[in-house]
Amino acid sequence: METTAAVLVGLVAALHAYILVLEMFLWEKKPGLELHGFDPALARATAPLAANQGLYNGFLAAGLVWGLVAADPTGFRAQVFFLGCVVVAGLYGAATANRRILFVQALPGALALAAVLLAHQ
Repeated sequence: METTAAVLVGLVAALHAYILVLEMFLWEKKPGLELHGFDPALARATAPLAANQGLYNGFLAAGLVWGLVAADPTGFRAQVFFLGCVVVAGLYGAATANRRILFVQALPGALALAAVLLAHQ
């Protein structure tokens, strides 16, 4: 179960690293425009907000990587904390912005969190 948990945490970290790149660097380019359906003017107007969101997603990814490489109990605690943040952010985003965030962010975070907790019983 520890291997499964580590893989899931790594996948969630990779997802958030990708979100960082998308929101900070690709927002006004084809991948960002296609994801949100924004026209170039709206993408340009919202780019600073997206970059800020991307930076926070990078912090989540960094915290999860830290949790993977740190020895326990620090690694375990970091994973639980940052996965909890991922789940809360996903729930909030689904409630306030786009329901698909529930499945793209909150669900993977919750599955990884459950695996981490089960692996450390």
